[in-house]
Amino acid sequence: MTRLHQKRSMGFLLFAALVAACTAQERPNILLLFGDDLGRYASAYANPQKPSPNDIIHTPVFDRMAREGALFDSAFVSAPSCTPSRAALNTGRHFFRNGSHAQLHFPWQRGAPDPFDKIKGMPLVLRDGGYHIGLSLKLHMRNSIIGGNQNLYNKAGQNVNHYSGFLTNANDQQAAKQQIFAEVRGNFRDFLAKREKGQPFFYSFNPTNTHRIWAQGSGKALWGLNPDDLKGRMPMVLPDSPEIREDMADYLGEVMAFDAACGELIKMVGEMGELDKTVILISGDHGIPGFPRGKCNVHDFGAAVCLAIRWPEKIAAGRVVKVPVSLIDLAPTLLAAAGLESPDDPDGQNLLPALAPGGDDSKLRGWALIGRERHFNAARDGNLPYPVRALRTPDFLYVKNFKPDRWPMGAPLQVTDASEPSLDELANDTYVAFPDIDSSPTKAWLVRHRKDSAMQAFLEFAWAKRPAEELYDLTKDPDQANNLAADPIHAGTLARLRTQLTDELKANDDPRLAEDAFDRPPFHIMEKK
Repeated sequence: MTRLHQKRSMGFLLFAALVAACTAQERPNILLLFGDDLGRYASAYANPQKPSPNDIIHTPVFDRMAREGALFDSAFVSAPSCTPSRAALNTGRHFFRNGSHAQLHFPWQRGAPDPFDKIKGMPLVLRDGGYHIGLSLKLHMRNSIIGGNQNLYNKAGQNVNHYSGFLTNANDQQAAKQQIFAEVRGNFRDFLAKREKGQPFFYSFNPTNTHRIWAQGSGKALWGLNPDDLKGRMPMVLPDSPEIREDMADYLGEVMAFDAACGELIKMVGEMGELDKTVILISGDHGIPGFPRGKCNVHDFGAAVCLAIRWPEKIAAGRVVKVPVSLIDLAPTLLAAAGLESPDDPDGQNLLPALAPGGDDSKLRGWALIGRERHFNAARDGNLPYPVRALRTPDFLYVKNFKPDRWPMGAPLQVTDASEPSLDELANDTYVAFPDIDSSPTKAWLVRHRKDSAMQAFLEFAWAKRPAEELYDLTKDPDQANNLAADPIHAGTLARLRTQLTDELKANDDPRLAEDAFDRPPFHIMEKK
């Protein structure tokens, strides 16, 4: 099928002017600080009118970037799963256009042509444009996206990936913390040592400490986050129980650890005298792991992420972007900052014209497309994916579940009416039940309380099969707890968003529309656990 990708002309003249300006003057460095499983959590998002977990954390580094640059109130990933989210960011393309990298761990039938092989990706465009490029810690893509193993910098250590566990088991926690941050600085220093004098750099920092498993009770022990302070601030789709509040507090502690590590790198850039000529971006690859409606879900709890970008003079300080944007916009934006353009036919748009002094939200697309296919390979019988696409506008979330007969979070497996795995197994082994929800104390608690009558609504949110369509009015239901798809009052909105989503999928040749191509080779192969 010929791809009917619509050319985006909005802001073209401004883009051309930016390219000319960047070519004529020194190009900026780019520092991409990208947390694994890092949702929309930062103290900059605290709002007295909308109680949330953001009320109890303190993220001074992120807050500074937002204060001195742009804060995005509604930023969304292309897919709430590691590989497809990261590939979408680096290519600027909807996740389903990235061939093998449209699914976790990039499964692909051996010998079949892979569309990802023809994609260059943002890092290599920067490299060929004269940038020194490198990445530390989590990649979760083929290393060709960063130009090979020679551009991976982890030799100084990876203890930041196990932040709470490393500190909890240390005899001297202060010394252990300094060791972690010394490793963070060491990896960056190793990267800079290979940089030619005056050469702009692109460095991507990708720790995994916000991914499971972290030390239980560490949020309070290491960061002073009292789980009781979360009472009344939890999303409506979660039971407000002490055990789940503690799990959330532990996660928020890891968010604060990520923020502190980012501060070490930003400090180094400042000591180099290059802070104001560096584009600094902080975000994450999807929502919180191990919680219902979090990671692997297209609802905001799973797909919304924090995002702040600082670049003095080019980005207005204190700019707050209210309308939805997608992380597919980051590749075109960062390449434009470098005076370059993507050869990969991106779906994302350059955000810079809207972020410049005098810019406004009307220059932006104003919606985000989100979806996923397979996450864990053995989540359902036959290793089949859970196909879902969603359209997130300022006021509504529309969700299309293509196979409502399948378990959205994976099959119950060892959970039956009569039996269940142990709490320890549920908290530490993702594959014993509902594998698309990471193992966690929260998951264990929900399984253990699954027969309580008061829990039934929460279990529906957690892992029950879903209708073919969902529609949520975000002005009245920000936690997306009340599905309005069957409400005749909203029939017009449902039809409009359904058409808009379908048109975008068709224009971009989504393989899901081509006779369920994700259910067959080369996308679908039978892998072991």
